[in-house]
Amino acid sequence: MAEQLQGRVVRINVNPAGGVPKYAVDSTELTSAGVKGDKQRDKRYHGGPNRAVCLFSAERIAALQAEGHPIEAGSTGENLTIAGIDWDTVQIGDAFQIGERAVIEITEYTTPCAIIAKSFVDGAFKRMLQKLHPGWSRLYARVLIEGAVREGDAVVWTAAGG
Repeated sequence: MAEQLQGRVVRINVNPAGGVPKYAVDSTELTSAGVKGDKQRDKRYHGGPNRAVCLFSAERIAALQAEGHPIEAGSTGENLTIAGIDWDTVQIGDAFQIGERAVIEITEYTTPCAIIAKSFVDGAFKRMLQKLHPGWSRLYARVLIEGAVREGDAVVWTAAGG
């Protein structure tokens, strides 16, 4: 049987004008085209079916804050801030069921850029670069099953191949 862990959505973040920061909303819809109510400014690097949703860990945000960084949920562009999932264990190909229906699959680690530098002391945005700091990256996902998500929803993580 596949390993499953449960977490929860602590914040949903969108920016209707595009870019960062993203702002809290109580609920939204995850669609294959992206997160309803959110836009991306640069479609070369953001959005599209394989980057429809961006996720990050609430625990990683808290740890970065403890290091002195002024990061907050949504300030680096994630759509879903999730608590209770061990970010070190999440891999490309893993699936998350979010709420009653939505299912997403992790497709890639994000590559941070200078636009999020304000979230880091001395602009050190590469603190989120997977190659330099494994397990500290935001993640992109494709939507396998569309559905509504709400703050507080359960997130069930299933390892790839499960």
